[in-house]
Amino acid sequence: MGFGMAVIPLIKELRLEKSKSEKFLTTHLQMFNTQPYFSAPIIGSVARLEEENNVKEEETNEVSSIKQSLMASYAAIGDIFFWGALRPFLSIVSVILIYMGLVLAPVVFLLIYTPVHFWVRLKGFIEGYRRGKRGFEFIRSLNLPAKAVKIRWVSLIVLTALIIWLSRAGGYWPFIEIYGVVVKLTALATVMFCLLLIKKGFSQIYIIYGAVVIFIIASWTGFFN
Repeated sequence: MGFGMAVIPLIKELRLEKSKSEKFLTTHLQMFNTQPYFSAPIIGSVARLEEENNVKEEETNEVSSIKQSLMASYAAIGDIFFWGALRPFLSIVSVILIYMGLVLAPVVFLLIYTPVHFWVRLKGFIEGYRRGKRGFEFIRSLNLPAKAVKIRWVSLIVLTALIIWLSRAGGYWPFIEIYGVVVKLTALATVMFCLLLIKKGFSQIYIIYGAVVIFIIASWTGFFN
């Protein structure tokens, strides 16, 4: 439904007859599911292709094929980068800022996260419309999967630093008296264990979520008290 609403202005722009408008909408009301921020680049490519077909007065299945192929690949790329890397990382940073007493931590999250996805949506739509069927080249040039891996690594490092910082500041660990050696060795072992899991093909996002679950369980059981 959302995709159909998005292309209604295109019907007006192309000045399609009623019968063609109905067929046009029926085509674009087929199932469409992708990462929300990557829908705009697809809409841009589809709009360009529909305009070209209207000029040539041709009816092909090319638009539907490209739409279906792009939505699957864009969903994977978008989920990996936004849901699996950027948002968790900024959430960790925001929690740290809240712990430090910064009331505007949620605003900091929005000020960093919002421009990123707005830029992808706006620039993606423009490049999708400009390049047509080759609109995917812009998304590919961003190399978001590689950036996602780097962000996840930073997230793991930040979490490790947070553990050490909290143990030093709050005295939460039961062996705080021998902090100097044990804590550093524990932090190093944790990092090496995470590295081993990653090399074995274990997802970094699962490691992050697993650490959060462990901390929650430990707090419930009174381990840190």
